Parts: sequence; C-alpha cells; structure tokens
Amino acid sequence: MASPHVLIVGAGPAGLFAAERIAAAGVRVTVAERMPSPARKFLMAGRGGLNLTHSEPLDAFRSRYAEAGPRVSAWLDRLSPADLTAWAEDLDQPTFTGSSGRVFPRAMKASPLLRAWLARLAGLGVSLDTRWTWTGWSDGAATFDTPDGPRRVVADATVLAMGGASWPRLGSDGGWRGPLEGKGAEVAPFRPANAGVTVAWSPVFAGRFAGQPLKNVTLTHGDRSVRGEAMIAGYGLEGGAVYALSADLRRALDRDGTTTLTVDLRPDLSVEALAARLGRGRGKDSLSNWLRKAAGLSPVGVGLLREIPGEVPTGADKLARRIKAVRLTLTGVQGLERAISSAGGVRLDQVDERLMLKALPGVFVAGEMLDWEAPTGGYLLQACFASGAVAADGVLAWLSRDRGAA
Repeated sequence: MASPHVLIVGAGPAGLFAAERIAAAGVRVTVAERMPSPARKFLMAGRGGLNLTHSEPLDAFRSRYAEAGPRVSAWLDRLSPADLTAWAEDLDQPTFTGSSGRVFPRAMKASPLLRAWLARLAGLGVSLDTRWTWTGWSDGAATFDTPDGPRRVVADATVLAMGGASWPRLGSDGGWRGPLEGKGAEVAPFRPANAGVTVAWSPVFAGRFAGQPLKNVTLTHGDRSVRGEAMIAGYGLEGGAVYALSADLRRALDRDGTTTLTVDLRPDLSVEALAARLGRGRGKDSLSNWLRKAAGLSPVGVGLLREIPGEVPTGADKLARRIKAVRLTLTGVQGLERAISSAGGVRLDQVDERLMLKALPGVFVAGEMLDWEAPTGGYLLQACFASGAVAADGVLAWLSRDRGAA
C-alpha cells in the first residue's frame, strides 16, 4: 500500500509548522504557495524584531483571544508559548524576553529562523512548490494555476493555511473564500484587525508630528484601558496600545460611526500629584517649556493637548485633568490593505476540535483563515503556530484510522 500523501496549501507559519509536524511522522508532504517565495508576511513581521510569543502567565495569555478564547485555548494546550520558544531554540535561534514580556529571537529578525526552518523541512523530505495558486477541487483533486499551466494534486488529507485578507500584496488576499463557500463551508466577512484608527488632526499637528511616538501612555475606550505606546500617523493613531483595543474600537465605529478614545499622557501620576507639580507656577516659561518641565510632557504630548478645541486650561487642577484625559474622536479604521491582521474567515463552528472542516472530511484549516483575532505582542504568531500543530495532529489521526468510518 502506498504511503499517504498530505497537501499543505499556504507556506506561512501555520502551514509550515503543520508540514514539519506531519513530515516528522514519516508522511510525504507537499506544500503549495501562491507567492514566489514562502512566508512573506512572516518575514515582514520580523523587520522590526520578530515577536514570536509572550512570556506572561498562560491564564492571562488565553484571555487575549476574546470570543474565540475557549477554542484558541485548546490550541495552546497543544503548543504552548514555552513549546514555541523551545522550537525556535532547537533551530539554533536563541531567544530573549524583553522588558515588556515579549519573546524575540536574539537575531531580532525572521530571516535566519526561516532559513533554518526551510532547511529542516527539506531534510524531512517536504516538497515546496511556489507560484501555485489554489483554485478549488475537481473530481477529488485540489486544482492549481501554476506557471506551467493548470495542475491537479490528489492527497489523502489537506491542510488549508492561506491566511486571512490583510496585507494582500504579501499573499493573503482571501481569494480562497469562494471555493470553500461553494463546498458548504460558512465564512464570516473579513474585517481589519490590529489596524490604525482615523483622527481628524489639524494640518499643523499632522505635518509636525506624524511618525512620532506617544510613549508610556494609557488609552481607554469604554471600560477597557491599555498602557503602552501609540504612534501618530498622518491619518490618525496606530501602534501596539491601539491594536490592543482594535476589536472594541472597530465594533463601536461600525455601530455608531464615531467613538471616543481617551489618552492619559501621564499614567504614572495621579491628578492630584500632577496638579501639585503644575501649581508651582509657570514663571517666564512658554507654555510648551512649562508643560515639559512641570508635567514631563514630550513635544508631541503638548501638541496633542493643543488639538483639543478651545484654549489649553492654565489652572493646575483643570490642566492636570486635561493631561490625564485627552479625548479624541475617532471616525474610522484603516482598511484590510493596511491592517496587520484580519478578523473573519472560516467560522469556528465549521471545524471540529481537530480543525477539520465538517463539510469536507479530510480537509483541515489553520492560521488566519479561521475566524479569530488577537492583539499584537506575540499572540497572533503563537496562535498561528499552535493551530498548525492542532491541524497536523488532526491529519495524523485522520490518516491512522479507517477514513471510511470517520
């Protein structure tokens, strides 16, 4: 009897991790990727330092996945943050934990890890075909458009890991939705996640401060607050603290058209302590210098105060309260082409606990194709890798049983 053959469609973290785990079990694996080279979005994520995962306690980690938390939590049981860190180090890519708790390769980029990973996959006999665009199925075979014309691949099991719909120029454009829906799988609409939000800055503020960070601030929306860093963009705000509130902000904007985000420019000081500093008097200092010296505000923080309609209050108590609660009106969220990730995708109730599609036995789904979201900070990559592990284990279980009885 011929040895089984598994097809992986998509060469991002979820697909490649599934390929490694299946091939390590002695199964023949083919990976098909529509782009000219694998893991392009993974490489892009590593340009500013590849944030693989996070070191916070696992209970807190599990809470980062909102409504999808119970399902994603089960994935983390299969591949934990500690497991992922050990995997990277086994590829001779030592890691370190930053002051924020985030875990990075010491190389601070994705390319060395990817090279080592691809070498391991080649050693396991994994075949990688690039510029292969999946188009669906025909007579039980997966179909592809390739540089050499249409191709068909017959496999004993398939893992689909083609990404969501963010950063489409890197390969994940959601083009797989039609073929899957045609087979009865329900797909939730794509929505931008970890995306910047629109603020109507004055031309003077945008021209001077676009590209500058608001460091060590607390952002509050509704009853949720996040401390971290945000970045001024010409269109509004972006950055880790904004992304942590991304899902809530998107829902409020979808519902109401506008929403309010409150910025605390000095979260380490109470209103009373800040007012005491400001109450010592301004002397001959300009407003900007006084705020810099007395309140410890950066030029961009002072500029943000001036963006609020009306004069900047000079009374110590009122000014302290303004500094502690700068209210910004948000009018929109950046689209999928600028979002770091996407919500939406194959509904989680369409797959079983092994991530096999209920409508298509033997076909598994992993990574951002599934309808879940998480903030940046290592949570996105961790869940992508972990879902690849779950799908791989599901494939191996599927191959080991009587498929006709499944």
